[in-house]
Amino acid sequence: MKKTSHRLADGREIIYYDLRDDVTREAVDHRPLPPAQAHSEIRHDPLLDDWVGVTAHRNVRTYHPPADECPLCPSREGRMSEIPEPGYDVAVFENRFPSFAGEPGLENAADAAPGEPGLFRNRPGAGRCEVVAFTADHNASFADLSEEQARLVLDVWTDRTAELARHPGVEQVYVFENRGEEIGVTLPHPHGQIYGYPFTTPRTARMLRSVADHAGISGQPGGDNLFDDLVARELADGERVVIDGEHWTAFVPYAAHWPYEVHLYPKPRVPDLLALDEPARAEFPGIYLELLRRFDRLFGTEEPRTPYIAAWHQAPFPKGRGRAGRTALREEFALHLELFTIRRAPGKLKFLAGSESGMNVFINDVPPEQAARRLREVAS
Repeated sequence: MKKTSHRLADGREIIYYDLRDDVTREAVDHRPLPPAQAHSEIRHDPLLDDWVGVTAHRNVRTYHPPADECPLCPSREGRMSEIPEPGYDVAVFENRFPSFAGEPGLENAADAAPGEPGLFRNRPGAGRCEVVAFTADHNASFADLSEEQARLVLDVWTDRTAELARHPGVEQVYVFENRGEEIGVTLPHPHGQIYGYPFTTPRTARMLRSVADHAGISGQPGGDNLFDDLVARELADGERVVIDGEHWTAFVPYAAHWPYEVHLYPKPRVPDLLALDEPARAEFPGIYLELLRRFDRLFGTEEPRTPYIAAWHQAPFPKGRGRAGRTALREEFALHLELFTIRRAPGKLKFLAGSESGMNVFINDVPPEQAARRLREVAS
């Protein structure tokens, strides 16, 4: 893999990742863009103990452009895009409308009296948001990639995780792909995103608490590992296993939230993409591409390609107060990919309505065992 870094006209970084070492990337972005500016703030919700991003600048982001104006296609025939080169294997660039950007700053208490903790707290939304263009082919999908191309994307995800983890404002790196207008995708070109959050996300924090509680260790490493026990139980039951490879296992979880939801775990447990060994990296493309292609076959050829979200769950990279204890606990986390669709049947979507959105209580219309059986039936 060859990595080449340049700057776009407004100062944002763009990085090309190529399969061949002899490729040269020298194209210049000549667009008349003003310097990139993004103001992101995070505010603390004291009732839920959550941080919420406030990003007014994202209201003007690009929305459903026509195919001949796609910002993720290569720059060709005099039309300049976000990617100045006339072709590329994988391109990564800083999001023009990021949810998080900049360096960390001091936390503020908006309503605090002298000497009192503030109920309303906020601080700069430090971090970094990147776009990952998987291929120059506008009409392709991740499932159309070759295993060599999919392996390159895995290596890119790993490299970007390492880079963002070193950012002083980033505590968690989230790699994900949204596909399909039903999911809310505004650019159809095959791409994913990477968020460098300035905090540990609520879902990850909840997982870590469950891991600690399961082992009865109050946040200290040792004892039984919840992730290991969960995967072992799924393999022993077998009914919800979709693919069991030498280095990866994929299954529909016992309490799946979504109509068709698969969790993909490496063997053995590792905390993040950086810790994957070469055998796991080599096997991943074949298994992941097979899963994506099965998702596309779930509802037959009458339906458009299945909308989905693919989300990598990685251990956070603790910074600041309490770092030592949280760093020890991160080794108990298990890297895994969550792949799910909101389509529950041909022509029918699963909407997050009153119970899910109001109370965070999911109601799943498709039994997990039935979903796993269907995903085995549509194997290549």
